Amino acid sequence: MSKKPFFQNTIAIVYDFDGTLSPQPMQEYTVLPKIGVEPEEFWAQVHKEARETGSDPMLTYMRLMMEKLYKHDDVKVTRDDFALMAKRIKYFPGVETWFPQIDAYINERSGGRVRVQHYIISAGQKEILEGVSIRKHFKQIYASEYHFNQYGIATFPKLLITDTSKTQFLFRINKGRELLSESINEHMPEERRPIPFSNMIYLGDGMTDVPSMALAKKSGGHAVAVYNPKMPKTKQICMGLLDAGRVDFIAPADYRATSKLAARVRLLLDSVIAGIAYAEEVAACKSEQS
Repeated sequence: MSKKPFFQNTIAIVYDFDGTLSPQPMQEYTVLPKIGVEPEEFWAQVHKEARETGSDPMLTYMRLMMEKLYKHDDVKVTRDDFALMAKRIKYFPGVETWFPQIDAYINERSGGRVRVQHYIISAGQKEILEGVSIRKHFKQIYASEYHFNQYGIATFPKLLITDTSKTQFLFRINKGRELLSESINEHMPEERRPIPFSNMIYLGDGMTDVPSMALAKKSGGHAVAVYNPKMPKTKQICMGLLDAGRVDFIAPADYRATSKLAARVRLLLDSVIAGIAYAEEVAACKSEQS
């Protein structure tokens, strides 16, 4: 009997975006400056309305964004417009060189036997994220989306991603059913899942990432919380996540090769690579006995 090839040899690194890869919410670099709205004023209105009406804050922000955009007759909002605005987004240090460095590290440490795929799961806007300069590094981007009418103009939210619904996409990655048209509800044995949770590392920055971090950790994976060193409050939040066992490590959001974050992620990668090698050898041992 021929030996079955071992296929659970892919690592998934999953990132939040706002506050994780970029210091500010993406809207503060893109849509809000375009229409002349101050970020503090906008987010205060979002939280006030959501609180007073019992609405979901994410759905409230997406609707208010559309309302404010369409108060400006000279502002059209197409997919191309969102993508062009994405060029204004700024990143934490080292983000733009992070992905090839991580890819090379995994290839070297595993002797080319382990692959890596990067993903974004964000409550922000997919139309913006599709235009970011680092887009080419991600296999999939999951984020909230607008519906565009027959004229190509955004009209209303068609997909909303919240703190808790982010976890759906971890299961999509885990089961290899990454298209929204594919159901993830059917049972799939662990040995058939392309990317076991033990092969996942989730990077986030705060409380909105807790459900995803908790799922990753509970299922045998890993999580890292990053904070903005210029904002002491974000470090306090991350320390709370560490104390609660939600994450393996915390670190400043510095993605340069010599940073504390890079060292800690590499340590996790070494552990995952070793786990994959162990699982592959177990599978080979069982195959020899059949």
